[in-house]
Amino acid sequence: MNIYEAINSLIEYGVREGLIEKEDKVWAVNRVLEILNMDSMETGAEVKSENLEEILKVILDFAVEKGLCEDSIVYKDLFDTKVMGVLTPRPSQVIKTFNDKYAVSPKEATDYYYNLALKTDYIREYRIKNDVKWVTSTEYGDIDITINLAKPEKDPKAIAAATKMEQSSYPTCMLCKENEGYAGRVNHPARQNHRVIPICLDGVDAFLQYSPYVYYNEHCIVFDDAHTPMKISEHKFRRLCDFVKKFPHYFLGSNSDLPIAGGSILTHEHFQGGSYTFAMEKADYEEKFTFDGFEDVEAGIVKWPMSVIRLKCEDTDRMCALAGKILATWRDYTDEEAFIYAYTDGQIHNTITPIARFRDGKYELDLVLRNNITTEEYPDGFYHPHPEYHHIKKENIGLIEVMGLAVLPSRLKTEMAILKDAILQNKDIKADERIAKHFDWAEMIKSKYADINADNCDGILRDEIGIVFTAILGQCGVFERTEEGKAQFMKFVSQVK
Repeated sequence: MNIYEAINSLIEYGVREGLIEKEDKVWAVNRVLEILNMDSMETGAEVKSENLEEILKVILDFAVEKGLCEDSIVYKDLFDTKVMGVLTPRPSQVIKTFNDKYAVSPKEATDYYYNLALKTDYIREYRIKNDVKWVTSTEYGDIDITINLAKPEKDPKAIAAATKMEQSSYPTCMLCKENEGYAGRVNHPARQNHRVIPICLDGVDAFLQYSPYVYYNEHCIVFDDAHTPMKISEHKFRRLCDFVKKFPHYFLGSNSDLPIAGGSILTHEHFQGGSYTFAMEKADYEEKFTFDGFEDVEAGIVKWPMSVIRLKCEDTDRMCALAGKILATWRDYTDEEAFIYAYTDGQIHNTITPIARFRDGKYELDLVLRNNITTEEYPDGFYHPHPEYHHIKKENIGLIEVMGLAVLPSRLKTEMAILKDAILQNKDIKADERIAKHFDWAEMIKSKYADINADNCDGILRDEIGIVFTAILGQCGVFERTEEGKAQFMKFVSQVK
């Protein structure tokens, strides 16, 4: 396939997928020619492929050959996104189509919008397919494990270029609305094929978009119009419920508002949701109770490694009012015996990770109690992955993982392959710096299983990773999974007035 055939194949792809109309074809060809610094198009060039990845590869190879693009993944991503921007409908058109379909049904609207994100290559399906995924059965249900490979690692050339770049505050962050259509740079992804949908949640202007890395089905992000910090409050609970009323086929949750116990972006108020049933949602109550004055709200502790209160009610106002009382009590709650301190040295430690959904005719709100205190022994956080598990994961446990989906670093794919070979060949694990950090864990595994062979080694390693992740969730739970811990949890519940 030559460059002319690739251009023609790309334009036909756009028409076939409904991104442009047939009347747009000549215009679109000329826009791509402009990007490729070409001044003519070969007459009669055939359509040689319907596969977008194949088409873009030919275009990228041409751009590299002509010096239009550096031969690295970062620069190629910037370039092919510019090309796909030609095929991406204008924001006003996307919003109108979304609203027209929403008038029929919310699901029809999100189906259209998600498909648009896929077909415009905003979500790079060919990378998502490379993610490593499996399920580990635990006492809490089936826990999802994923090694996410969709987000490309920067190469040394791009990293070096980024250090020499003048610092820019536009867009202010990765979530801001100014990303829509932005050309990007080596330290900020291109977004010419990015479109956002305006929505209002409990009186606050916000936007809906999808995550380009898709940790789970239809992984969406809702972010505020204003660039303001994350803040957990009763109003946030109401906003979560308002979203679920508008899109009852989606859940919506929020990371907490404190470092260590929160997500990676605390500077811009945002939520994450989508169409996926996490293990935590499937988990049942292990202790039910009612709060005085809120007898109409079903409540209880969820059987889960972390400390979760679940509320259910048909009336979201009542449910959110109770959730607000729980939050207010938790913010100031200290129990030294349970090693829970609301404040040390003037720093607040208690917060909540909330998740809202609509299920079986009722609204649900899961309130996951969080605390970000640090100690000399655990400077990264006491309720955080402990050092003995850092060889698997040392990053914060955010909303997605709280619900039972591990998002593990991409390095593990390579490390597990090397470790498998070392175990089967009885090699010195400590001697290989790539896997030396896994030595103690590997020794435990070898002593645990009588027969480890080429057929079962991958499965054993995956199961043990799932066991580690479940243990990490338990470390992040503020009340221990013991009778004493349960009594301490109920003591807190009794303080909610």
